[in-house]
Amino acid sequence: MKIRKITSLTAALAFILMVLTSIILYIVPQGRVAYWADWRLWGLTKTDWGNIHINLGLLFLIALFLHIYYNWKPLMSYLKDKAKQMKVLTPEFNVALAITVASIVGTYLLVPPFSWVMALNDHLKDAGAEKYGVPPYGHAELSSLSTFANKTGLDVKESLTLIKKAGLQVESDQQTLADIGRLNHVPPQKIYLAMKPAAGSPSMNTGRQQKLPDEPPPGTGNLTLADLCNQYDFNTKIVLEGLRSLKIEALEDMAIKKIAAVNHISPLDVYEKIKSVASVAASSQARNIGLPPVDKAVEPAAEK
Repeated sequence: MKIRKITSLTAALAFILMVLTSIILYIVPQGRVAYWADWRLWGLTKTDWGNIHINLGLLFLIALFLHIYYNWKPLMSYLKDKAKQMKVLTPEFNVALAITVASIVGTYLLVPPFSWVMALNDHLKDAGAEKYGVPPYGHAELSSLSTFANKTGLDVKESLTLIKKAGLQVESDQQTLADIGRLNHVPPQKIYLAMKPAAGSPSMNTGRQQKLPDEPPPGTGNLTLADLCNQYDFNTKIVLEGLRSLKIEALEDMAIKKIAAVNHISPLDVYEKIKSVASVAASSQARNIGLPPVDKAVEPAAEK
């Protein structure tokens, strides 16, 4: 057997498989979504594909270094001019360098066509979040059932009862959602959906104020305005009117980060404005004095 041939074939195979894993990691949902929905492709999780990609990359680098070692003379010939003199800045090298630099700078500045690649990646990630849903907070699947229930406002005992009624096995409230999911061969998301009826009914529509967290939970930027309002039981139309009174263009089906981009502000600013509008509207109904016009209700926030 010839080491040179083995090296070249190993580099080629590693490269082909790296292209495959790169495509898969390009289209896979964001981590919090993939873990929440227990996303798999051909039986492998996002973590599995990431690990394979890293080790294939290492294998490719080792094989590439050996390939360069065994083909040093031919490579050096590429850097010689017509007089057979060594010259690094040959026309071919200059073109290769220009292509590489253009790719780096274009990606940094997010100009076409490089911005198109990143935009498609964002679209695929958003589509994954919409299809599989997002957890209430980062790595929620690693929380014990008791902790998860407390953080999401669910009744622990009722949650246990509902999980069992759904035909799912659960031993105690100290098991994590991920463990319960693995025990029942379902994603953590299914466990949450089974126990969700255990939530109370805090509602802006019932007069009980439901406040947004001080900091936006992970994945909030990918939620549509309607989804965010539904999650906290806000009246979407009232929130929309409040945002418009603050000169914020928005639609129910627009993601929070899309609203931010359209209005040239940060997603955090959009979140703060929604929180302001929603809290004022909820407070007015909580006092049972009738909801005043939204533009008047949000005037103090607008002045700030």
